[in-house]
Amino acid sequence: MISFVRSVRLNQVIDTKTPPETEKAGLLDKYFHLTERGSTLGREIRGGLVTFFAMAYILILNPIILSGPDSTGAYLGGGDEPNLAAISAGTALVAGIMTILMGAVANFPIGLAAGLGLNSMVAFTIVQLPGMTWADGMGIIVLEGIVIVLLVVTGLREAIFRAVPMYLRTAISVGIGMFITLVGLVNAGMVRTGGGTPLTFGVEGSVSTIPMAVFVIGLFVTAILMVRKVKGAILIGIVSSTVLAVIAEAVGKLGVVGEDNPGGWNLSVPSISGSPIQLPSFATLGEFSITGPFQKLGVIAVVVLTFSVLLADFFDTMGTMVAVATEGDLLDEDGNPEGTSRILLVDSVGAIAGGMGGVSSNTAFVESSTGVADGGRTGLTSIVTGIAFLLATFLSPIVALVPNEAAAPALVAVGFLMMQQVPDINWNKLSTGIPAFLTIVMMPFGYSLTVGIGVGFIAHVVLQVATGNAKKVHPLLWLVAILFVLYFLMGPIQSALA
Repeated sequence: MISFVRSVRLNQVIDTKTPPETEKAGLLDKYFHLTERGSTLGREIRGGLVTFFAMAYILILNPIILSGPDSTGAYLGGGDEPNLAAISAGTALVAGIMTILMGAVANFPIGLAAGLGLNSMVAFTIVQLPGMTWADGMGIIVLEGIVIVLLVVTGLREAIFRAVPMYLRTAISVGIGMFITLVGLVNAGMVRTGGGTPLTFGVEGSVSTIPMAVFVIGLFVTAILMVRKVKGAILIGIVSSTVLAVIAEAVGKLGVVGEDNPGGWNLSVPSISGSPIQLPSFATLGEFSITGPFQKLGVIAVVVLTFSVLLADFFDTMGTMVAVATEGDLLDEDGNPEGTSRILLVDSVGAIAGGMGGVSSNTAFVESSTGVADGGRTGLTSIVTGIAFLLATFLSPIVALVPNEAAAPALVAVGFLMMQQVPDINWNKLSTGIPAFLTIVMMPFGYSLTVGIGVGFIAHVVLQVATGNAKKVHPLLWLVAILFVLYFLMGPIQSALA
């Protein structure tokens, strides 16, 4: 499926017999187009590791989200209590396989893992419906994946993507930058809820905890390295912040953050007790049922639920793909990411794989832009990230060593890089500037990529009609805008059906 093009050879040899090392480098260059994209093997490895560390939090967060009981009182992966180890191992396994597949088939530097938002829909909505089990919830995910694959195969998913105006694609990319910046700040505890306002800075307006100080130091280390154009600045920032966090935990014994411990670490404590290697349990694999949802909810309810998940999955990937491609200068002359159809196909298969793996839909992660910002340009970056995920099934204690406060500076740094595209939008033309603005602000403020994209699409269509340019709106955008209107009214629709 990968197209081969001529690549420039970096080394010319006089001997007729080429050394094995040179042959391997030539094969990698030819398959992944390293030279053509201005990359090297070292940069790809570094970019892949940066992407992994930026995404590694999902190995901790996904088990937490999927740890509760379903409507019958059963837990995912079996047992009488949350099976966090099995969910984490399954999350890492599926993410590793799908990310390697993305690199090998699509030659694109995007990592895939269980999508946030999608897993929440499964845990807090779908499996809480009367009679629904975790297997039934994952069956909905498999159904959604099958539908998306059909949309890709028929070309409809790519056609919708190409129908989106360039200014909206840029706005989506900038909005994602704002979104992941907010994610980084929240993960680091720099932005919190409470205190009399919707959001507040630090603890009562102060940087008063050691984990927050680790984030601040890591952010400035990363920024200084970026300003001085040090290669691997983002990865160095993550590693140095983690080392500092390990030292701080060893000295202060801070523990996990909580109501009675506001100075603790977010999600994971940077310390290892016992062996750093553990044999994984894959108890979630195969925990899905396609027929169960129809038997318990009926056809109409299953269609509505599948459609809800599909919309979120469909457009999250589109925005992420544009953002990563823009960051890595991987857009073609029409402003489309290289190999769009292959990227979308692998991502769509990820939904099916996630459901069958019992860990929720796998989708492209916007954190992939951290690895691209640090030099990754080809699918080799994804393969490195995927291998790291597979190793993480055995090395979960080491993965948990990196607290959110140490990884968050990378997200903020990438948010800055993506903000640099703002001048590419014509803000003086209000019919495009307003939809772009709404797209950008609704992603972080709505805490959802899909919400930002949906609001932007609807605003684009409305303002084009209001300015007498209805004929210029692509028919597919009309369809998508209507679907988003239904998506935003899904609550009342579900209540009416119930």
